[in-house]
Amino acid sequence: MSDSTASLQRKISSAGELESVVRTMKALAASSISQYERAVRSLDEYYHAVQLGLAACLRQGTPLLDNVRSRRDRPAATGVVIFGSDQGLVGQFNDELADFAMQALADLPGSRVVWAVGERMQLRLSNIGQETATLFSVPNSISAVTPLIGRILTEIEMQRELGRVEQVYIFHNRPKSGALYEPASQRLLPLDADWQHDLLVQRWPTKNLPEVVGDSAATLWALIREYLFVSLFRACTESLASENASRLAAMQRAEKNIDELLVELRLTYHRLRQSGIDAELFDVISGFEALTTHKRTVRK
Repeated sequence: MSDSTASLQRKISSAGELESVVRTMKALAASSISQYERAVRSLDEYYHAVQLGLAACLRQGTPLLDNVRSRRDRPAATGVVIFGSDQGLVGQFNDELADFAMQALADLPGSRVVWAVGERMQLRLSNIGQETATLFSVPNSISAVTPLIGRILTEIEMQRELGRVEQVYIFHNRPKSGALYEPASQRLLPLDADWQHDLLVQRWPTKNLPEVVGDSAATLWALIREYLFVSLFRACTESLASENASRLAAMQRAEKNIDELLVELRLTYHRLRQSGIDAELFDVISGFEALTTHKRTVRK
């Protein structure tokens, strides 16, 4: 009986320690979400401002030519940047995004050059038969996002200059109201006629027509660099916000399950302990009755 109660005590102690770890991870995820969500909101405004600036340059007639062309006989591959996670405890975060990306790219001709952000994403892609050209680590703070985006842009530019990649797509999870996140995609390159048309159909926010002062070509290319940077930066921060939201939800579920387990273990422990006490009391009473009967027999 004592061995059983000791085993339950160890289980209760272990569950309590695990609950403290879960609560710590839950607090970390909750604090991380706020900084990434603030970054996402500010990036949305800046991204829109960059788009307006690009539209102003294009309306003024500044030519935009993409001189990067494949230098090989075969068609250039499609470059794919997929933002995942390095750590677990995020549910189907990586699985759903990888499946979404592969389904979206299935109809595109030619081969693919995939750059994975996160070891878990690379592992998931490998499991479904998609090899990755380069693995990037997931940034652990807002300040670490900028160096990551710089490395990704350098890799994309190098591959395009070599003629190995012509168009580039971004895939990531983004926060969604009423749900944790949803998969999203964006065609980053090339900056072709369709891309320019989407910019030009946007309405200018005021009645005053925009005018580019100075060298319009230099302004255009500066805005293009900002456009590429902020597109990747926004995708990364949205992915980080979604990842931490998913981890927070997972920790909340784990905390609930641990609480339920602790209640069950404690009830079992108290029932088992009470049963032991009852058995000991029964032995004492039985012994007392036997002793009393023996004394009466001796007196007779």
